[in-house]
Amino acid sequence: MLSAPRMISCFLLIFFPCAPSGRLQSQSHAAEGSSAREFVDETGRTVRVPQSIKRVVSLAPSLTETVYALGLQDRLVGDTDYCDYPPDAQKKTKVGGGINPSIETIASLHPDLVLATKNFNRLETVETLKGLGIPSYTTEPHTVRDIISSTEKIAELMGAPEAGKSVAEDMQKRLSALQEKLEGTPPRRVLYVVWSDPLISIGKDTFIADALRLAGAASIVDSAQSWPQMNLEEIVKMQPDYLVFASSHSESLTRDFDVLTRRPGWRLLDAVRKRRFAIISDAVDRPAPRIVSAIEELARQLHPELFQEHQKEKPQKDSGPAFLSKSAQSMPAMQLSQEKEFPCAL
Repeated sequence: MLSAPRMISCFLLIFFPCAPSGRLQSQSHAAEGSSAREFVDETGRTVRVPQSIKRVVSLAPSLTETVYALGLQDRLVGDTDYCDYPPDAQKKTKVGGGINPSIETIASLHPDLVLATKNFNRLETVETLKGLGIPSYTTEPHTVRDIISSTEKIAELMGAPEAGKSVAEDMQKRLSALQEKLEGTPPRRVLYVVWSDPLISIGKDTFIADALRLAGAASIVDSAQSWPQMNLEEIVKMQPDYLVFASSHSESLTRDFDVLTRRPGWRLLDAVRKRRFAIISDAVDRPAPRIVSAIEELARQLHPELFQEHQKEKPQKDSGPAFLSKSAQSMPAMQLSQEKEFPCAL
């Protein structure tokens, strides 16, 4: 079992606190004998990139997913050990983890651009790449709206603005349709469980909290910290309507949610006794276009009465088990397991 400090450190490296950023700023830049473009990334850094970007390395799963969503995967020459979606991403050359990627491997791929995320990737990595003449662009989305904006910015950066516009419009269209369906429906009070022992949830300023809101839910945790460790006694006093878990490979898990009913404190929660769980894909943990599928999925589980006309339809590929179905009741969340380290999700 991991110690609490070590687990919390892992969470801080997996996820990151985000802040809003302005519109992508670009201008043509002509140097003697060369031509390049300048962009201001989402952390305020000025990045100079070639006019044509043909070779890209991604240092986070969310960025790899975004490149694929834009249909630009042929330009992706390398990604991290944790980039597992879509499956084809696993075939790309691996450059190591997001925290300590192999600079030598990255350089050997001769990238025109490296995509990074703030806090999941270290500033030292970005600076080292800069010293080698390899430009990197860092994203920092704070809300789902920012994720959509980041997608458009990456597309513009890679010279495919129309692809970014198309993906962004689809994401916004689906979210707008969902908000119309949820209009007038009181949000469910939920506890989003990142880890169960110690109990770690999400803060109010994370993009996951924003995703919950768009799914017709409201986190009972009102913390300024991004990944606060919670006191279970306080959670019992607040009595959430439902517990929400994100699972990456739910079909391979063997534990049962019944384990919670045998844990002191947890069995005092009505949501545990009444088996009020929502299990969604780990797409909700990644600031990439696929997060919209996770939001739709969660809304269907928390508000099934609004989706009755779709109950007999075949679930989407990214969808998790049906709300309170037998499969959901027998499928534990990834966070309940104490046998192996939490995999990096971004």
